[in-house]
Amino acid sequence: MNRPPVPLSECQTMRQSEFALLRSRRFLPLFVTQFLGAMNDNVFKNAFVILVLYGMADIAGTQAQILVTAAAGVFILPYFLFSATAGQLADAVEKSRLIRRIKLAEIAIMAGGVLGLQLGDPWLLMAVLFLMGAQSAFFGPVKYGILPDHLAEHELVGGNGLIEAGTFLAILIGTIAGGLMVLRADGTVLVSVALLAIAVAGWAASRAIPEARPDQPGLRVGRNVVAETVRIVAHAGRSRPVFLTILGLSWFWLVGATFLSQFPTLAQAVLGADETVVTLFLVAFAVGIAIGSLACNALLKGEVSARYVPLAAIAMTAFIADLCLTLDGRAPGTTAIGAVAFAADPANWRILADLVGLAVAGGLYSVPLFAILQARSEPEHRARNIAANNVLNALFMVAGAVWAAVMLALDFDVVAVFAAVAAVNAVVALYICRLLPAELAKSLLAIPLRLLFRVRVRGLENYRQAGPRAVVVANHVSFLDGLLLAVFLPGSPVFAVDTHIARRWWARPILALARVFTVDPGNPFATKALVREVQAGNHLVIFPEGRITVTGALMKVHEGPGMIADKADADLIPVRIDGAEASVFSRMRGKLRRRLFPRIAITVLEPRRFRIPEQARGRARRRLAGDQLYDVMSEMMVETRDRDETLFGALLDARRVHGGRTAVIEDVERRPVSYDRLVAGALVLGRKLAGFSRPGERVGVMLPNSAGMAVCLFALLARGRVPALLNFSAGPRNLATACRTATLRTVVTSRRFVELARLQELVAAIEPVARVVYLEDVRAGVTLLDRLAGLLERPFARLVHSRLRVRPDDPAAVLFTSGSEGTPKGVVLSHANLLANRHQLSARIDFNATDRVFNALPVFHSFGLTGGLILPLLSGVRSFQYPSPLHYRIVPALAYDTNATIVFGTDTFLAGYARLAHPYDFFNVRYVFAGAERVKDETRRAWADRFGIRILEGYGATETAPVIAVNTPMHFRAGTVGRVVPGISTRLDPVPGVERGGRLVVSGPNVMLGYLLADRPGELQAAGGEYDTGDIVEVDPDGFVRVLGRARRFAKIAGEMVSLGAVEELAARVWPGHAHAVVTLPDPRKGEQLVLVTDRRDADRMPLLDAARTAGFAELAVPRQVVPVASVPLLGTGKTDYPAVEALARVEFGQTRHNV
Repeated sequence: MNRPPVPLSECQTMRQSEFALLRSRRFLPLFVTQFLGAMNDNVFKNAFVILVLYGMADIAGTQAQILVTAAAGVFILPYFLFSATAGQLADAVEKSRLIRRIKLAEIAIMAGGVLGLQLGDPWLLMAVLFLMGAQSAFFGPVKYGILPDHLAEHELVGGNGLIEAGTFLAILIGTIAGGLMVLRADGTVLVSVALLAIAVAGWAASRAIPEARPDQPGLRVGRNVVAETVRIVAHAGRSRPVFLTILGLSWFWLVGATFLSQFPTLAQAVLGADETVVTLFLVAFAVGIAIGSLACNALLKGEVSARYVPLAAIAMTAFIADLCLTLDGRAPGTTAIGAVAFAADPANWRILADLVGLAVAGGLYSVPLFAILQARSEPEHRARNIAANNVLNALFMVAGAVWAAVMLALDFDVVAVFAAVAAVNAVVALYICRLLPAELAKSLLAIPLRLLFRVRVRGLENYRQAGPRAVVVANHVSFLDGLLLAVFLPGSPVFAVDTHIARRWWARPILALARVFTVDPGNPFATKALVREVQAGNHLVIFPEGRITVTGALMKVHEGPGMIADKADADLIPVRIDGAEASVFSRMRGKLRRRLFPRIAITVLEPRRFRIPEQARGRARRRLAGDQLYDVMSEMMVETRDRDETLFGALLDARRVHGGRTAVIEDVERRPVSYDRLVAGALVLGRKLAGFSRPGERVGVMLPNSAGMAVCLFALLARGRVPALLNFSAGPRNLATACRTATLRTVVTSRRFVELARLQELVAAIEPVARVVYLEDVRAGVTLLDRLAGLLERPFARLVHSRLRVRPDDPAAVLFTSGSEGTPKGVVLSHANLLANRHQLSARIDFNATDRVFNALPVFHSFGLTGGLILPLLSGVRSFQYPSPLHYRIVPALAYDTNATIVFGTDTFLAGYARLAHPYDFFNVRYVFAGAERVKDETRRAWADRFGIRILEGYGATETAPVIAVNTPMHFRAGTVGRVVPGISTRLDPVPGVERGGRLVVSGPNVMLGYLLADRPGELQAAGGEYDTGDIVEVDPDGFVRVLGRARRFAKIAGEMVSLGAVEELAARVWPGHAHAVVTLPDPRKGEQLVLVTDRRDADRMPLLDAARTAGFAELAVPRQVVPVASVPLLGTGKTDYPAVEALARVEFGQTRHNV
């Protein structure tokens, strides 16, 4: 196809609206050119008709009527004579140059028209009218033929809609303007000036039309008009889709021309109205055509399809029939009424409504057919097919005119003419419905689906980007899914359906809408048959899960669809169905608040290909295809998330989805808090806290895990403040530093919490830096008026929040690093960061409203904030917030009491629970997630042996909000931290001296905005979308990540790099159940020496040496010094406090620390 490359920016704009084409040079000059040409035609035609009827004294009566009737024939005659030649020229030469020459000819023709007007010569004007028809006959094929050269296929419907709407509006404007100008005293002068001005403007516009190379250069233009006309029509007839499209368009022009020509008779003979009512009818018809034409693109989303043609044909019949019923029995009045009086009478509104409805249906009918004619024609013969269309259009219009004339001559009135059109149109509509039964069913079903479920389809341009061979993979959330995809996906894809499902009575009507390939799962040849189906050039739709989800998340993904795409060398098109799981047609009863008609969104993502090594064969290749398909599906769940959302907005969405009365959070007070109470409390408290701060200001929060903590957090977020979550286990010095680093002016805490936790020293350290506000004092200041205001604001919470103009990329929280390796830094996380990580976890882990989360990890730690609070809160999962993870007896007992199904912890805390818990305390637990530190083998074994639970270890950082990788029930490998969550890109940078793995650098939507540093308080140091974790990791062929250690936790001993983490693992194998930490101290001979600090009181070096020899460790990797201590220092998060450990070692060996 001779189509120049379409600028990407313009294609993306077109996806939003066809009106974007009016800003594009690819389309606007052509639109203006054709608009002015159509307007000029009708200015001249109507001026000529009015002049003949009313302005030429020497022509009257019968002669005038004959001239007017002949004028219609003279204008249409060139379509028979010159369409074949015009089509050949349009295919043979460069189209933009041909258009400019046609427009130059129009100037010359209009000059002749001006001469005829000034001379008052009707025969000269008739000759000019013939030439105008000839000019239009030459312009038609090149006008429609150039559109596919400059527009992408998905833009054709929108482009044709604008052309059609513009044409009818130009006809309307030209008709009215010509009639109004010519009857003035200086009318012929005004018309003459207008004709020349419009012609010149049209030629000037044509000069900006981009070049379009000829489709068939060197084509010989035949001179035998009749033979060439027959030849192009016969050629079009050899392609059944093209010829049926031409017949459909020709019928539309027959109906339209019949109505337009009979408007004067209808107004005068039936309604007793004057010529202004005729103009009103023209306005109604033109506006209706414009609405229908423009509505096509909105309905079809750029798809070149006849989907709405059957329904539009039926609608045309209905509107014509209703018009006839309305007009039947109407008798004209004694005096002619004008347009104002006619429109003011309610009895006439139905007539206008029928005319507008007919025109809207006509636009919906004709525009897709024009696009199909352009898209389905061979490029080298496209213009000639359009010329054949023009010939048959003209033939049908003449036939319609003759038909109407004969009926009127036989004393039938115009209502009978319309009734006859309705009857024949009904037959045509039935034929179209029989020809396109699936399209009719789809268009009929699309209407209730859009109205009831407010279905939105996004990304259809991605569907069209795929090659002819494609496998469409969609998540399966309800019984509606197949119907939704059959109705709203373009074209006629093939659906792979289980044989047993296909036999069920309720499935048969749905399957009748689509092409179905039944598959017997037990048949080993089923996959091969599907591969052949795709290789034949079909789009295959398949649900990789093989069943409707009962968890609300992705379930097991079968590898079959991946193998089909791989073997067929086909594109893979991911499709996300969202919202249908909340319908009564899902299997989420009891797990999600179901509604009759939830809002449904269908999102089509960009096509992609698998990257499977050529050497992979057999089962290995199948497994890789399955893993990559699962990754595609889980990435789809993340990519289709709502990106334009804040944390408070997400809370309001969760309330809407799960119900305001749903209890969603509980603490040791054992008073569950519902979404409604949480939102109302946040609004009331937020109003009070706003008095202590400005929008966008960081406000310190020092509170334990509790429902009150959640209320305070969202109170600040609702009012546009940024909570800075303070680590109250960090000590007075670090806490004061954190306040200075984040430039906090206010810190919110609780007097009761300070007293129970004995944090008076911390408060004393904060007070010189920031104002301390106690929630008890704030609560005491809440009046009845404040509570009433909160209740009144609750239904309008989104509006209250939106007025602050908080954006997803604005800061949402400040957390502080653990300080395990130095001074804590402030980590600034945006709303988008936290919400992205929530969606990344949701894409890999199945949890729903039947789950119960037990969270004892403090929310000042990112693991506790995202996993323990935000994730359940925004997912409708009830959580129990406990203030301390160190209560090793109480936590298991409460997990038992609250029927917890999901538990979060670190290795240190989980090991403590395993030692002291009853074997039945975690009877209801499905998943235990561990992070923040490496899970020891003995901890893993203890949980498996004592509770029968597999610990799912994950990995992350505060800077990534926090999860980077996690083991899941479907993808688990002991000793690793799982696979990287979807949406994160990774890079391994080589580290000198370290042979395995590399330094992990990540980027993705969950990577922080940046740091707040102590030496530059309050100033955000942007991260640039990338984060260097500082960890040495390796990734196995299946994508599982193994953390080898911190880059800083590698020591150079006698020129060899030694992982301190590996040494700690060695010590843990020698003395399981004890805490161990390895640090380095200066060594005068080897540069550095290893020191093991352990709570094993009788530890010495010899057992370590024996274990090292057995494990193949080098002796230099065995610590030279072992320091037994009562307890290894820990941070509040459960991590080892390495600065404190190093200080212990230095004290033991009398060394002074340098360069701290």
